[in-house]
Amino acid sequence: MSMYQSNHSFRFRQFEVFHDRCAMKVGTDGVLLGAWADVCDGTRILDVGCGSGLVALMVAQRAPLASVVGVDIDREAVEQATENAARSPFAGRVVCEQADVRQYAPAFLFDHVVSNPPFFEEDTLPPDKARMSARNAAALPLPQLLSAVSRLLRSGGTFSLILPVSTADRFVTLALAEGWGVARSCTVWTTLRKPPRRRMLTLARGWKGEAQQETLVLHAPDGGRSDAYQCLCGDFYL
Repeated sequence: MSMYQSNHSFRFRQFEVFHDRCAMKVGTDGVLLGAWADVCDGTRILDVGCGSGLVALMVAQRAPLASVVGVDIDREAVEQATENAARSPFAGRVVCEQADVRQYAPAFLFDHVVSNPPFFEEDTLPPDKARMSARNAAALPLPQLLSAVSRLLRSGGTFSLILPVSTADRFVTLALAEGWGVARSCTVWTTLRKPPRRRMLTLARGWKGEAQQETLVLHAPDGGRSDAYQCLCGDFYL
């Protein structure tokens, strides 16, 4: 990625994200979701599993009228996300709270929910407990995430997330059975020489229309960023 990077932080055009106390560091998945999700018309946006606050800050930049709430079960992540938000231009609009989204009970519903959820389902898990919780789907099974979002999202709202391709296929089957529809889908390749790695989805309850199908290749044949990748993330990269 083309942005200022140190061992402790990533600097974007309008804000800097410190992540040295977070289990999961700033990475491509979060950047892609924050730049792609349908949030620009939102006034209340929820980021589930906010970690360092990266996605919450990105959607706050893209939705200038929105109040953004980030929730995470990890106390240290929430503390660091709160500090990152306080240093940003969006300090008055971004709040981060320690909460298990399955029990989270705010006083209002949200226009949009975004999540870069834990998705590693392999038997071999990262040894560090915090990193395991952040990366392993057992910490927040996708059916439980979907149930929580159903409860927290207003009628007509959308839910956007990023998943590995194989997990996304199973998740769509689950969501369709629960009355959701796929409004938008973007399959992400690192390069065209390899199979696609990620899929971004935007879901809506009761959606009956055709999904808007998109593709994104991150790297050009010469190894640099593709034009499409640069276009998507150009408002964030230095």
